[in-house]
Amino acid sequence: MNPSMPKGHLTEPEPLHGIKLILATIALGLGSFMNVLDISIANVALPTIAGDFAVSPAQGTWVITSYAVSEAIMLPLTGWLSSRFGEIKQFIIATLLFTLFSVLCGLAWSFPVLLIGRIFQGIVGASMIPLSQALIVKSFPVEKRGMALGIWALTTIIAPVSGPLIGGWLTDHYSWRWVFYINIPFGLLCTGLIYWLMKGRDNVPVKKPIDAMGLLLLAIGIGCLQIMLDKGNELDWFSSNFIVIVAVVSVISLISFIIWELGEEHPVVDLRLFKIPNFLISCLCLFIGSFAFYIFVVIGPLWMQTQLGYTPVIAGMVMASTGLLAIFAGPLFGSQLPKLGARRVATFGYICFAISAIWSGSMTTDVDFHYLQASRWIMGFGIAGFFVPLTAISLSRLKGPQIAAGAGLTNFLRNLGGSIGTALGVTIWQNDAIRNHAVLSESINPTNLQFMELSNYLTGMGLDEPAQLQLVDLLVSSQAYILSTNHLLTLSGLIMLSLIPIIWFAKPPFAAGGGGH
Repeated sequence: MNPSMPKGHLTEPEPLHGIKLILATIALGLGSFMNVLDISIANVALPTIAGDFAVSPAQGTWVITSYAVSEAIMLPLTGWLSSRFGEIKQFIIATLLFTLFSVLCGLAWSFPVLLIGRIFQGIVGASMIPLSQALIVKSFPVEKRGMALGIWALTTIIAPVSGPLIGGWLTDHYSWRWVFYINIPFGLLCTGLIYWLMKGRDNVPVKKPIDAMGLLLLAIGIGCLQIMLDKGNELDWFSSNFIVIVAVVSVISLISFIIWELGEEHPVVDLRLFKIPNFLISCLCLFIGSFAFYIFVVIGPLWMQTQLGYTPVIAGMVMASTGLLAIFAGPLFGSQLPKLGARRVATFGYICFAISAIWSGSMTTDVDFHYLQASRWIMGFGIAGFFVPLTAISLSRLKGPQIAAGAGLTNFLRNLGGSIGTALGVTIWQNDAIRNHAVLSESINPTNLQFMELSNYLTGMGLDEPAQLQLVDLLVSSQAYILSTNHLLTLSGLIMLSLIPIIWFAKPPFAAGGGGH
């Protein structure tokens, strides 16, 4: 930063107090919640959208892919954009444009127009989550920043589990277009409050040269990677020439990007942040933990809808119970981080996540709605204990503009871990079920006394042999998928447990020299 600038611009502004602090917290939380919600809420409406535009379900998934690709490319650029334009200005513009393109998506008169709206939603909305995180931290006094992170974390916790419930209800009772129109009041309220409350608090923009080569390599590498993850399962992964090509291009581009950025004087993404041990450890845990979290979040509802016959709304109600305890646990953990210790809270969160995941991974095919809900209650402690302390640790050694840059990178890695967990989780779930079906089917023969007893019973019920075999095949498929589901949910819990020793290599974020974050 230019030394000739007024001294007041070189330090962070004074924290907010009283009603202004409360309103700023609500506004920043709304902006983050709206953005995260938009990702999960649109998933539920995909079949309806595809039907309305007369496109195949495979084509319909581009509604998700187009957003994910553009957001993944722009997330690591948060630090560069906020330093160039100002954090508050960038957040306000991003939120307004996100709202505008949400209107375009709702009004879309053709499928290509909807995709264009989704692409621009991802481009402008990518910086909303990390900037809301950075701004809410700077708005609170140093001693209360743990609580600030706990409140902020609620947006990333509640939105993914409530999205399917809200999206299903809007689609069933109104129209899929309301999945996008719902952003309008939140976006306008958020930008209005932030403009009023944070006037004059923005950082001084720094005009650095544009790293065009780094930007190009990042866009190609991350774009191809996200397309591979989103379309891999649909195209049978590396048996598809298209997936092979985008994978090779992604690897070459990302390796070139890393080499280029480390030697660039004004990099578009500050990879040197990974030299900070706390930042590196928290990023690693967020990446791996998000991988496990999204396996749990995606596979459970997928099994409920395909095997139990639950509607998206009912499956969403089961998963929504996950967020109920998190509503209380997030601020509680955040406010007590300096006393309890971030690493202890994280360890407690990992254990709670593992208990819930392993419990959920011990289901049978006759499990009922209430039991499914009960098994997910304790997950509220798990995900709050996962996100809140890791966020505190990740920001604990960052200063000034590094906070926005670091928040952008941590959110990018969190999203990437979730994308990989979703893509691999669904593939493993399907392949494991096919393998289980083949193994179980080997027992269906005349030498199996239990099968013969069932066959005699069904014959007495008036079913002929083809009908019996069809019924048995349905029973075998049901067992094959419950085994696959249990395997993956248990695996997600074990992955979380494996992060416990890693987090203890980080230094306590609220100790001396920790920066108070």
